[in-house]
Amino acid sequence: MTQKLFKDDRFKGLSFNDLRKDLIAGITVGIVAIPLGMAFAIASGVKPEYGLYTTIIAGLLVALLGGSRFQIAGPTGAFIPILLAIVLQYGYENLLIAGFLAGIMLLIMGIFKLGSLIKFIPRSVTIGFTAGIAVIIFSGQIGDFLGLEGLEKKEYFHQNIIQLLQQINTINWYSFFTAAAGLLIIIFIPKLFPRVPILLVALLVPTLIAFLFYPDKVATIGTAFGGISQSLPSFHIPEITWEKILMLWQPAFVIAMLGGIESLLSAVVSDGMTGKRHHSNRELMGQGVANMVTPLFGGIPATGAIARTATNIKSGAVSPFSGVFQSLFVLSTLLLLAPYASHIPLASMAPILMIVAFNMSEYKSFFHVLKLKSSDSLVLAATFLLTVLVNLTVAVQIGLLLAMVSFIKRMSEVLEVEKVIPAMSKGTNELTESENFGIKCPQLAFFTVEGPLFFGAADKFESMITRSINKRPTVLVLKMKHVSLIDATGGANLRSLIKDFKKMGGTTLIAELNDEVTQTFKTSGLYDEIGEENFYNSAADAVDYGLQIINVGKCPKCSHTNQATCQVFIESKSIHKSS
Repeated sequence: MTQKLFKDDRFKGLSFNDLRKDLIAGITVGIVAIPLGMAFAIASGVKPEYGLYTTIIAGLLVALLGGSRFQIAGPTGAFIPILLAIVLQYGYENLLIAGFLAGIMLLIMGIFKLGSLIKFIPRSVTIGFTAGIAVIIFSGQIGDFLGLEGLEKKEYFHQNIIQLLQQINTINWYSFFTAAAGLLIIIFIPKLFPRVPILLVALLVPTLIAFLFYPDKVATIGTAFGGISQSLPSFHIPEITWEKILMLWQPAFVIAMLGGIESLLSAVVSDGMTGKRHHSNRELMGQGVANMVTPLFGGIPATGAIARTATNIKSGAVSPFSGVFQSLFVLSTLLLLAPYASHIPLASMAPILMIVAFNMSEYKSFFHVLKLKSSDSLVLAATFLLTVLVNLTVAVQIGLLLAMVSFIKRMSEVLEVEKVIPAMSKGTNELTESENFGIKCPQLAFFTVEGPLFFGAADKFESMITRSINKRPTVLVLKMKHVSLIDATGGANLRSLIKDFKKMGGTTLIAELNDEVTQTFKTSGLYDEIGEENFYNSAADAVDYGLQIINVGKCPKCSHTNQATCQVFIESKSIHKSS
């Protein structure tokens, strides 16, 4: 079992030429990852080097231990709001603990093979919080884009917007020009030179302009953070207490869920681009280990990055060694060029994050779901607004709750309970179909039940059957051929209904149960309570037996009128038609 779980064929059969391709792809991705790592760290409220540490360590571990050949892991924009909120509310040290706890959760998900469950999170929820995150990231860069002074990062969106409006008169036009230059480069250069590492160019060109033409006029990494340390990250175990675990488990869970969703989505995208298949549970385990180790070196939470993974594939990557080479390249750059990073203007990072926010917003899908004006639209809008106005933790919880309520409502509507006019078996009476159409037997109630009989639909089922029982029939036939499942609540309601009917002297017959639901009946004891003799493979046979119980010949109504008033269809045609 253990050998099968950790069996990894992603490194087999590699040639020197394959490694050369991985080296080129790794360097290419590294060039993209460096500005993003610093930008995401700054936007998350921590020092830029912590983003680089995350890129190096998480990228290396996920490449070695993950479940995808091409996954590139590191800090991503999706984490920015939750990480910033943790830093503002609890501090940087507690952010490390939250990341560590999230890593444990991801590892447990992978060990217990829960990778497939993450895929069941509704699209309306993911689009909602992704669009909300995009709005927070975009608005969070306006201050650096305009070079506004006196800004402090606040926990809530409205507080930051009010602060921007209050300080709008402090625009630094040098910062604006720097940021605008970077934005124009990102928009137009790819159209002319598609193979240029656009994010690096958008970072370096504005930096050179600011350094050469108006030094000391704009805020830089050096003035804001004191530069970037030209050294390896130091090992440090944060102080984890039970009180901190209780305080941080909710944001840690959101980090784990976001990390799992984005990692598996990135792996699915890479599968579509390459035709390879990823191992979802091993990917979660790799992400879990990476997020447990990264905080020990000061790094922030990481996940699979869709854009960087796609860049890796387009650059010719063959194996996970491209992710290893990416980490080594970023490490080398940190050790060699860190002092020069202090000259990078914060304004040159703002357009990079704004473009990231725009690309991740999925605005087309967002407005498409809103136009549906359905329960999905409500879930989407609620998740989006809560992400922006409150926080991501609350948004995900409420979004999932609303989605579950919506799902239960839809499933309850799937259940159909329909009363059907049954047919007497052949030989009981020789009346023709046309002569007896519309005549009913008051002593036999026949219902077809279709759909899941679960807690959301149990009340509907019970109320419809109870109305019929109140008319005092002798036999109740339930055709349950298309009942896909029955849960504890559905079973309890059915048991109560049958007991009440039995006290009234009635008999319940169950027809055409599938094997799975039959097993549920037996496990719950309901099968024995009803009696094996009252289960039938054919609804027609159940009706035949029911008419024998009624004894049509001695029925008071039939004896009084001297004719059989029960509905008769030769060969039980109406029952077969109802199926």
